[in-house]
Amino acid sequence: MRIIPLVLAVALFMENMDSTVIATSLPAIAADIGTEPISLKLALTAYFVALAIFIPLSGWVADRFGAKNVFRVAIVVFMIGSICCAFSDSLLTFVLSRFLQGIGGSMMTPVARLVLVRATPRNELVSAMAWLTIPALIGPITGPPLGGFLTTYLSWHWIFWINVPIGIIGLILVTKFLNAGETRNERPIDIPGLLLSAITFAGIMFGFSVISLPAIPTWAGYTAIVVGAVAGVIYLRHARRAEFPILDPRMFRLPLFRNAIIGGSLFRIGIGAFPFLMPLMLQLTFGLTPFESGLTTFIAAFGAILSKFGAERLYASYGFPRTLVAMSVLGCLLLAVNGFFTPAVPHWLLMAALLFGGLTRSFFFTGVNALVFADVDEAHASQATAINAVSQQLSIAAGVAVAGGVLEISSNFHGGELTLGDFHIAWFVVAAVAISSAIPFMRLPPDAGSDVSGHKIKTITKPAPVTA
Repeated sequence: MRIIPLVLAVALFMENMDSTVIATSLPAIAADIGTEPISLKLALTAYFVALAIFIPLSGWVADRFGAKNVFRVAIVVFMIGSICCAFSDSLLTFVLSRFLQGIGGSMMTPVARLVLVRATPRNELVSAMAWLTIPALIGPITGPPLGGFLTTYLSWHWIFWINVPIGIIGLILVTKFLNAGETRNERPIDIPGLLLSAITFAGIMFGFSVISLPAIPTWAGYTAIVVGAVAGVIYLRHARRAEFPILDPRMFRLPLFRNAIIGGSLFRIGIGAFPFLMPLMLQLTFGLTPFESGLTTFIAAFGAILSKFGAERLYASYGFPRTLVAMSVLGCLLLAVNGFFTPAVPHWLLMAALLFGGLTRSFFFTGVNALVFADVDEAHASQATAINAVSQQLSIAAGVAVAGGVLEISSNFHGGELTLGDFHIAWFVVAAVAISSAIPFMRLPPDAGSDVSGHKIKTITKPAPVTA
């Protein structure tokens, strides 16, 4: 049963790695195409905006044309976007190429989860999600050292060319091992809802990106967020009247789905800041090179891998609510620990914290990604995957925005360049936000989602009364 999540993970690894590998190569790319690194960060924004626009469409497209077919097309589009990035010779062509990559990426993640949910028995979903979660955790950690290595010893073009053989392998494996499945009952596409959701999520994602990585004036970012929020309110009113909304807010009536989305989003706000804060702190205040900092953070990937071998047993033993609460608290404490590190701290101690941090985060995400589908029937699985994917992207972008905002406020307060103290404050703030993710799971009964986790509540049976 592991072959399906591992096949899907090949493509997801490519996407998750690519989203971070570019960060360490921005100066080299900017110099080569004749622009400034700060301007080139628009390419990062273009990718996330494409995700925000097209993820809501992923569920409808998968139901209409078949999840396997859409997944293969998404890989091809992502590969074409990667090739266009490698050939880019100007800021405009590079930004457009990243946008094309984002279109492919917007379909890969939600459609992969949809394929997995429909192909996996409910009592095996935790184990399947454990293997599918690997690329989401390893990709952002692998990206920086790989990007630094390729840019330093070969050229920046290779960070995009490497996607071609990975994509071809993914296509071969998907074609060979995944069943074609069947197209679902066709429903009309919600054009007004699609436009409103595109404005909503693109505005919010663009706003967060500008605020956290200001390539253009920050007022534009706040304006975009306001426009997105207004469009979101209009969309909710539209969705209540529409028979087939592109994203159905009525899904939040399902208690397990609702708590999984809320708790997972709050946790990702803290974790989403990690790939932004940690390399920056190690490079600016610890004096490490981009490659050295990437090798340091890579240890967290081993923690993520180790969790795969115990996740199913852990959730079967203790259930979703108690395990998610424990992993949420532990994960956030290990996030806050980063706020105590200085260059004088032994390097092995830093790496040990990163290792256990990766372990607890992986346990959490494995469980919460399975809990999302615990009370969702197969007919609404495509809606669940699309809403889950959108919430993930928004919360990760919010995490980077929160971390970037705290750094800016703290550095402005003392009127100088970023210091180690600024990073310590940022770690404490994002950990404080993320630890609130435990609250939604505390409200669930101990046996919530037990048909998925396999957890059984032990009941004490009273002996029958003895009659004379």
